[in-house]
Amino acid sequence: MNVTLFPMFVKLEGRQVLVVGAGRVGEPKIRGLLPTGAKIRVVARAASEAAREWARNGEISLEERDFVSSDLDNDVFLVVVATASRALNEFIYHEAQSRRILCNVVDVPEQCDFYYPAVVQRGELQIAISTSGRSPSLAQKIRQQLEQQFGPGYAHWVAELGETRRKILASSLNPERKRDLLQSLASAEAFEASIAAESKTNGRSDAI
Repeated sequence: MNVTLFPMFVKLEGRQVLVVGAGRVGEPKIRGLLPTGAKIRVVARAASEAAREWARNGEISLEERDFVSSDLDNDVFLVVVATASRALNEFIYHEAQSRRILCNVVDVPEQCDFYYPAVVQRGELQIAISTSGRSPSLAQKIRQQLEQQFGPGYAHWVAELGETRRKILASSLNPERKRDLLQSLASAEAFEASIAAESKTNGRSDAI
């Protein structure tokens, strides 16, 4: 039976996240978690130099040893599994399932409660693309197309929109007027005007 995924963005700040494996596959998964504010604990037989550097900087907790089942104790919210052992990966998945812990075994869709999407990031704007694990290559191609459509200028514009929205909502305008203003500010014309103004301020003509 095909299951329809529920797309959402999750706040991980302060939550316990376990990553098992810190090599070629595990390292980028750890890197992606760093900005979230999660409490990242990594268990790996051998860690990459980047992972060791994150540990030295206090960004993650790193233990270079074999995984044990008790690593899933102490309020682990989710676990990312990225070891070279298929048997170990499957074992960790089943251990996580028995504890009702969200689990992602990298590149094994049937052993994933969630998937890593391809993401276009422009400041606070995030566009996530998923094929439910069917074709990561297609998701990456769509990401590349969207990166062309949504250029770097969107980062500044979204930040500007957030500040303007805050001021409008705090104003004494009636609700209908507020709604009209917010909708007009999110138009393509407003974006082009914002980019043109930023370009003029910075003395550039190629901001778009």
